[in-house]
Amino acid sequence: MATPLTVSIIGASGYTGGELLRLALAHPNLEVKQVTSERLDGQFVHFTHANLRKRTPLKFVRSEAVEKCDLLFLGLPHGSAMSRIDQLATLADRIIDLSADFRLRDASGYDKWYGKPHTNPEWLKKFVYGLPELHRAELRATNYVSGVGCNATATTLAVWPLAAAGLIDAARGIICEVKVGSSEGGAASADSTHHPERSGVMRSFAPTGHRHTAEVLQALQLKHVTTEVHLSATAVDNVRGVLATAHVFVTPGTTEKDVWKAYREAYNHEPFVRIVKERTGLYRYPEPKILSGSNYADVGFEMDASTGRVVALCAIDNLMKGAAGTAMQCANIMMGWDETLGLDFPGLHPI
Repeated sequence: MATPLTVSIIGASGYTGGELLRLALAHPNLEVKQVTSERLDGQFVHFTHANLRKRTPLKFVRSEAVEKCDLLFLGLPHGSAMSRIDQLATLADRIIDLSADFRLRDASGYDKWYGKPHTNPEWLKKFVYGLPELHRAELRATNYVSGVGCNATATTLAVWPLAAAGLIDAARGIICEVKVGSSEGGAASADSTHHPERSGVMRSFAPTGHRHTAEVLQALQLKHVTTEVHLSATAVDNVRGVLATAHVFVTPGTTEKDVWKAYREAYNHEPFVRIVKERTGLYRYPEPKILSGSNYADVGFEMDASTGRVVALCAIDNLMKGAAGTAMQCANIMMGWDETLGLDFPGLHPI
């Protein structure tokens, strides 16, 4: 590529913004033009994202100082992008928004799951939901991509092969427990993230009504699966990582061979999804720890043939495959590049 694509990140001081910047700086086809933070205006980026020392001389600027670029990433708080999208769209022909503001196709879902109406519903139809494993073809043809919920990503990838193969007994519903690290709460401090309160916890914080349920339901509808999804979330003592454990009842007569076939057909050709189901060894099932910093999603399952229950598992790094990594994967697809470009880091072991 002769001329790099210019990119800017609005809302770059948070954890996801920092990961986006890290990826963009290392991407061979991108040139980072500007990054914003209202609070840190004028400060060097590496004062906040210390891992980027000697990687960039950039300083944060205020969002009103952002100039036109080729691609704009939005790392704004939920609710901010929808009110500013008309102005933001004048800054770049292509936008990838990492918030929840354009994830749902049905505007009424924002009333139900976010407790307030969408302020710009006409924009919802312009955005493609940014999970490549489900929407690769649409991503190639769009200029606007929505972010993905990290818990929704893990849950959806865990159960998607069963939905795609028509194996879900919809009458019995899906129950999923997600265990999440503290970075999911964002960079801003609060009572619940204060170290003496957060350290060592196994704390249920959303037993019912988790907002990401809406994204899982929306994904299942792509395969005309109408079923109840019960999603619960528990905070654990990790910094990064999501482990989704979904209990799915399959249709009568389904065998483990059928389940294996469904997962292989869904993921054998996916560059960032790995099937993890071993007979022996420490890492027989998906484990978030070894995915830190990577864009991989590890999926696996175990079947209880006596009850027809499949326990479907998915592990991701919430800041990567659950946010910044998938956003960069979508950018690659949107631009017609190899979608693995700049995303080949495999994670660390031990860590």
